[in-house]
Amino acid sequence: MSEGISQPDQPQELEGEGKDLFSKFDDIIALREGLLSQGREDPFNLVMEKVLSPTRAICNGRETILLGTYNYMGMTFDPDVVEAGKQALADFGSGTTGSRVLNGTYQGHKECEQALKDFYDMDHAMVFSTGYQANLGIISTIAGKGDYIVLDIDSHASIWDGCAMGQAEVVPFKHNDIEAMEKRLKRIPADAGKLVVLEGVYSMLGDVAPLKEMVAIAKKYGAMVLVDEAHSMGFIGENGRGVVEDAGVIDDVDFIIGTFSKSVGTVGGFCVSNHPKFEIMRLVCRPYVFTASLPPSVVATAETSIRKLMHGSNKRAHLWENSKNLHKGLRELGFKLGTEEPQSAIIAVVMPDLEQGAAMWEALIRNGLYVNLARPPATPANMTLLRCSLCAEHSEEEVGQILEIFEKSGKEVGII
Repeated sequence: MSEGISQPDQPQELEGEGKDLFSKFDDIIALREGLLSQGREDPFNLVMEKVLSPTRAICNGRETILLGTYNYMGMTFDPDVVEAGKQALADFGSGTTGSRVLNGTYQGHKECEQALKDFYDMDHAMVFSTGYQANLGIISTIAGKGDYIVLDIDSHASIWDGCAMGQAEVVPFKHNDIEAMEKRLKRIPADAGKLVVLEGVYSMLGDVAPLKEMVAIAKKYGAMVLVDEAHSMGFIGENGRGVVEDAGVIDDVDFIIGTFSKSVGTVGGFCVSNHPKFEIMRLVCRPYVFTASLPPSVVATAETSIRKLMHGSNKRAHLWENSKNLHKGLRELGFKLGTEEPQSAIIAVVMPDLEQGAAMWEALIRNGLYVNLARPPATPANMTLLRCSLCAEHSEEEVGQILEIFEKSGKEVGII
């Protein structure tokens, strides 16, 4: 699901002037100014003055526990990862200054793609400059005019934007609804090109897709399947390959999309596939062709991190314990959560409304805890959420401190 802010209707016309293209944002500007006029801190403009570790930073001059990053496996400060980046910076310089199809493919890019092929045990891997560009590029290139894309209504903004860019016919279905998905597929002409796009973990509530059933239905109707594993890669599955591995469907999906900005701990995106014609994507995928490639230091850190994640079973086990303990503790304190049971490293705390959610976020940061404030229309069912993202480097003691801060802050605001 998109974490951005939607855009209201058409621009208004100003008297004696042309249309003000910014007037479409007036409602959002008014809402933001209303919140800030109450003396609240802007939850969307936090500055981390110094990052101390994967789990702690200096925010507003005080040490703060980080529970709102995507650093699921805690790789950002791994000594081997950091050293690989330093060495690549010294050996290859600060950037490539070119596209992958021109001068922008260094040895490090190929080594990073090889690490992905080894990690997923797949034939092809293609690295993009961001995870957003991976979805944008792959979806828009393989599904165009005359094709159909069947997707979950709660899909991430990058998925929706890929659909729009490719101009395929978009057929959404109710979130995680297997029956609704099949009904949509039934209505599509049998001989039409069909792509089903799913996510392993949905980022707002942290819930997991029923991939086993959905992939089987997609194949029944002759559709290709793309799964975005951004929030599960590195953590879920025996080898950290995501929900596709956990559900036993990794050999049945056609494309897996992922990002380096979460469990891998850097920036970038990728697609892996076993499709025999996949390599042609390097010549026809516009978001891959028409942008500069990742800097050498970034692909070096990514490659090192990916290879370490192959042996990250202990970290995965500890992260699951953290998720279970935090979920249980928040429920016992009386908070309403987005899922009945912990399903991923994301735990969403449901707030009564935006005003109380903003007040609770401010109390948490004041008491030394950073989480994400997520608001409509980015959230499902118009919910206001405090989204907690756990890290494998959170200690048992830190999880206890997190619960203490939630209890204190909830009582200050009057939510519990």
